[in-house]
Amino acid sequence: MSTNGTDIRYSVSDVNKYIKSVISGDVVLQNLTVVGEISNFKAHYTGHLYFSLKDSSALIKCVMFKSNVSSLMFRPADGMKVMVTGSVSVFERDGTYQIYVRSMSEDGVGSLAQQFEELKRKLSDMGYFNPEHKIPIPVFPRTIAVITSSTGAVIRDIINVSTRRFPGVHIRLLPVAVQGPSAAKQIAYAIDCANKYSLGEVIIVGRGGGSLEDLWPFNEEIVAHAVYNSKLPIISAVGHETDFTICDFVADLRAPTPSAAAELALPNVSEESLKIRDFSNQIDKGLLNILAYEKLYLDNLCRNRFLSDPYEYINHQRMEIDSSHMSLNHIAESIISGEKLVLHRLITALDALDPYSVLERGYTTVTDSSERPVTDVSGISAGDNINIIFRDGTALCKVMEVKKHD
Repeated sequence: MSTNGTDIRYSVSDVNKYIKSVISGDVVLQNLTVVGEISNFKAHYTGHLYFSLKDSSALIKCVMFKSNVSSLMFRPADGMKVMVTGSVSVFERDGTYQIYVRSMSEDGVGSLAQQFEELKRKLSDMGYFNPEHKIPIPVFPRTIAVITSSTGAVIRDIINVSTRRFPGVHIRLLPVAVQGPSAAKQIAYAIDCANKYSLGEVIIVGRGGGSLEDLWPFNEEIVAHAVYNSKLPIISAVGHETDFTICDFVADLRAPTPSAAAELALPNVSEESLKIRDFSNQIDKGLLNILAYEKLYLDNLCRNRFLSDPYEYINHQRMEIDSSHMSLNHIAESIISGEKLVLHRLITALDALDPYSVLERGYTTVTDSSERPVTDVSGISAGDNINIIFRDGTALCKVMEVKKHD
């Protein structure tokens, strides 16, 4: 390629080839070691690794082909600080230069990943992730406050899903920056405003996917405090399903995507209509069963002979009373007869023990002057006054003489 021919025209391919040849001829660029933090990491299905290395002020694209990946002793990820060795070359098709990595080793955890783990551990110790602090999501919210960018696909996805599932819901957008140095403060302020002015019954905080640094505002401590102190339930929908942020852990519910957040926040009106219809059918069936039972009960009452002829019931009760009266009389007579028999036996036993009954048979009994019974002659002496009792009277006598039988 000529360096002084201003009239020569070059194709884009020629320019890219020339730049590639210049870079390829630089000894330093063909074998250099670079330290940086992995960003925008992607493992391609072919086995190649695509990522960027960055520091505080710049980044450079990198590619590591499958043949070199097999030598890795660790799994690369966004936020990791690594040291790569390789060569710089130009990808002619896109006109971009990148490092073709031959080897890669860990060089400590990247600053963002380290900050993430430190804050996560700190908030966990403070109880920010505890299940008992989670607020239940309302079943039928009428208004949803969405904190996200006003120009991104997130708000459109949430509106589309929400209006399809629950057409009557009101979506209130609180636009914020979701990336950059001021994003965290805007997100925290929007959460505070939503609570202060009751801008919704549930809050969705979200943004689309991105690298660790793209999602970093949702890992800021100011956002974690705002989410934790929110009196309104918050659904976090930050990034893709594989992305996790501090906001996800503190929130009352995590959704894998913004669309999924809308599905979790709102019921499906079609499904709810089917449930209502099923409940209505069950109620109708239950009422019909109750009416059928009551009708059968009423029919049985109408066929009851006592209700059709009340006097028959009265006569029946009279017969029951007469029968009970006869039974009681019979029982009473049986009891009286039994008691009379017992009384007769007792009288007979008492008569047998009555001393006067013995006197009826011609015997007498003797008592001294003090009316104590005299049973043998040793109890009296000559001259004693005694009483001889007969069945019909008493003879007062004086003892003339006492004789004992031998």
